[in-house]
Amino acid sequence: MRLTRTPLATAAFAGLATLTLAACSADASDSASSAAAEGDVTTVTVGASPIPHAQILEFIDSELAADAGIDLEIVEFDDYVLPNEALASGELDANYFQHVPYLDSQIADKGYEFEHGAGVHIEPYAAFSNTYASLDELPDGATIAITNDVANQLRGLRLLESAGLLVDVADDSSVINLTDEQNPHGFTFVENQPEVIVQQIEDPAIDLAFVNGNFILQAGLSTDDALLVEEVEGNPNANILVWRSDNTNTGVEVLEELLHSPEVADFIRETWPSGDVLPGA
Repeated sequence: MRLTRTPLATAAFAGLATLTLAACSADASDSASSAAAEGDVTTVTVGASPIPHAQILEFIDSELAADAGIDLEIVEFDDYVLPNEALASGELDANYFQHVPYLDSQIADKGYEFEHGAGVHIEPYAAFSNTYASLDELPDGATIAITNDVANQLRGLRLLESAGLLVDVADDSSVINLTDEQNPHGFTFVENQPEVIVQQIEDPAIDLAFVNGNFILQAGLSTDDALLVEEVEGNPNANILVWRSDNTNTGVEVLEELLHSPEVADFIRETWPSGDVLPGA
């Protein structure tokens, strides 16, 4: 079962989603009762980005979960804030949408008591332009759209550094504290939520836009068309399964194991042969 959340979810919608989850849980309980003769079934409610995370979870639910004794309820989120809030509140047993640097920044900022598994897959971070065909054409003073969260913003700055467009990017660098020496081309940075930036690619006021991997896929884009693409080897930004430190749902551990199964790795390679999603930590 899939439910969908957006960043604009209201309290009333949240209540409706909770009621819906409760109803689905009742259905799952009925199914579990009928399967009791063959073994216990544990329901795991997981929050995920629609692409590729929910797709990977759907594959597990349809092909692997039953034999492993779990049933997945997949709740989709279109932003990066609500999934952690829902996990902290107990609405979810786990979530699957983020990488360790982002998780660490959220824990430091909001005090979440979360744990996480090993990296499941990597979606290379990339920068797109609807105006220029190459970085060589990017002018001094260009306007660059970049995410407003610390972890992914640093990814973008490091990509610009790797291309020779920024200098001496440090671990605590941000668009706010870049010096003229670090930003010799005088780029102007426009910060926004990741789900908004993908829409800014076609904005004539934006010369270059950094887009997170899941939004690249949702928009029907490919890193083949990007001007800058993150290296995969040694990349610390693999996406992970996250759960509360006080988790008591044994199905979460089972799901973590299934996410690292050969079947899931093959599914990722076959579904995204372009390399926009790659299995591995």
